[in-house]
Amino acid sequence: MKKNIPTKHSLSILHQLCKLIPTGMVKKLSVQSGVQPKCRTFSAWSHVVSLLYAQLTHAIGLNDVCDGLRHHAAKLGAIRGATAPSRNGLSHSNRHRNSDMMEALFWQTLKHLQAQFSGFGPAGRYRGLPRRFKRAVHAIDSTTIALVANCMDWAKHRRRKAAAKMHLRLNLQTFLPGFAVIEEASHHDNIRMIAVCAGLQAGEIAVFDKAYVHFEHLFELTCRGVFWVTRAKDNMAYHVCRKRLRRPRGPVLRDDEITLTVPSSRKQYPQRLRRIEAEVEIQGEMVVMVFITNNFDWAASSVCDLYRSRWGIEAFFKQIKQTLKVCDFLGHSKQAIRWQLWSALLLYVLLRFQAWASNWPHSFTRLFALLRGILWDRFDLRQILDFYGTASGRWRMCSHPETAYLPGFTP
Repeated sequence: MKKNIPTKHSLSILHQLCKLIPTGMVKKLSVQSGVQPKCRTFSAWSHVVSLLYAQLTHAIGLNDVCDGLRHHAAKLGAIRGATAPSRNGLSHSNRHRNSDMMEALFWQTLKHLQAQFSGFGPAGRYRGLPRRFKRAVHAIDSTTIALVANCMDWAKHRRRKAAAKMHLRLNLQTFLPGFAVIEEASHHDNIRMIAVCAGLQAGEIAVFDKAYVHFEHLFELTCRGVFWVTRAKDNMAYHVCRKRLRRPRGPVLRDDEITLTVPSSRKQYPQRLRRIEAEVEIQGEMVVMVFITNNFDWAASSVCDLYRSRWGIEAFFKQIKQTLKVCDFLGHSKQAIRWQLWSALLLYVLLRFQAWASNWPHSFTRLFALLRGILWDRFDLRQILDFYGTASGRWRMCSHPETAYLPGFTP
């Protein structure tokens, strides 16, 4: 079937992306967060558009952003009156304006798109998630973002390094964030576990690695009716109460019900746990992995498949850090880093929505590369996405890495 050539549009591609942000939302949030009184010639809306442009073009410095926007001043001004910043103006705004405004803008924009378009998210299912699970499955993890140690004292990490950390809860059905925290990397993962899991409802499933294991919090999740799957720590002391598997079955070696034996751990988690040993292949070698969960009804292979699906959050981090190039920052202060990270997450949601609305059949990386090259062109965005590309098949929400945590298991 021959595709129609995209028609001209009155708005640029960047303008059509920015239109997804509700009118007046930025101004309202800027007043609430205290940003509005500090805005003179460079408005909060212009600030948001500038950072979205910086992420879309892989800008490596303030001059790249300012010169690029100044060159397209007329088309930029059509985006609700946005103006090009000066180098010092953009630097000052990143350093002194409250980055909580961008965080609130991200969550409210995501909420608005999901409310206005009920099919956004659930229509595209992450293909690494076992289909037999009907309840919401959340992957929880963190990623470390390397910074420059000699000019970012606030982010000092270990001895000679600096880094920020993003804690994230990702819904694997919608492949959209449900909670995120951006802070210094000096804090351990389990400190943020309570905040990341606060929004989980009874019957939902949380999957995380053993860095988040804290038995007191795991017992709290169990009391709330939340199911969880994680890997057991190597030094976990336990007593086997019941053997659910008499002999190995396929890759599953053991399936036991256990209680913790260390007094402090048993006080934190007084009930039984389920411990599963499975033999998996990693880089050509067979390795035994140990999982623990509070669900006693699932098959042992289902527990392994659930943990395997946790790779989806690693693919998400890859899209944010590599595709959107969250590595070249426009400032050194904590506020500047937070502004840019939240703008990258906002851009991800806008692109994901366009892919969903246009039934984009290709990868997220290809979508980003296409729009990056025609950012100021005036074509109908949906027709552009429908016209370009030669691959066929269902839409892939993320690149599917060849390596996985449990490559020995197939869904």
